[in-house]
Amino acid sequence: MKLSAPIYRLKRDAKKLARESGIPLHAALDRIAQQEGYGRWSLLATKHGEAGPATRLYPKLQPGELVLLGARPGQGKTLLGLELAVEAARQGEPAWIFTLEETERSVVARLRDLGRDVTRAMSRLTLDCSDRISAGYIVEKLHDAPRGALVVIDYLQLLDQCRDTPPLAEQVASLKALAETRGLVIVCLSQIDRSYDPALKPYPDMGDVRLPNPLDLALFDQACFLNDGKMQLAGAL
Repeated sequence: MKLSAPIYRLKRDAKKLARESGIPLHAALDRIAQQEGYGRWSLLATKHGEAGPATRLYPKLQPGELVLLGARPGQGKTLLGLELAVEAARQGEPAWIFTLEETERSVVARLRDLGRDVTRAMSRLTLDCSDRISAGYIVEKLHDAPRGALVVIDYLQLLDQCRDTPPLAEQVASLKALAETRGLVIVCLSQIDRSYDPALKPYPDMGDVRLPNPLDLALFDQACFLNDGKMQLAGAL
């Protein structure tokens, strides 16, 4: 499918649309992509030679790492988590998605929106939407996961929502141990505190992670933050 204009011009149009409509840049990019016949900007960019965020981020994630992926609502952290799982599957690695936030139906629909070739990748994806999801549950489910497998957890702050689960700090320590001993890449999606002000700094950081319960954020090897359609990767504390 031929674009109506080069990608750099479409990006410029999206920035103008974002300013005039008062919407986030990532939403404006998606609108421009839809005008070009694509469901999302990431599909358009991938099709026309521009690597999407998951394609850029995935090679930077190493086996044995626990990674935090944080953003305010509506900034695309769930979508990026799903895209990372699909990217891992495309690269021949198995991937797991554990979500306490989404239903199986909604996740499958979002995966299908990512493109036609996702159908093949989904054969390597395992989706788990159980209400029992916790670190212990995940450790049990991944007891035989091969080295290099990617795991997405949606999301961090929901892991200790049940009274019969250990404190969040203990659960994250268990996930860290699982990543290291099994050689897995475990990506935890995370909420960002409402006090974060994008007018003061372009991206959230570890100091902006919402922590309803105590947690040593140094357990994370890397952190990725999203804002206004852009991504920043940094080492953890």
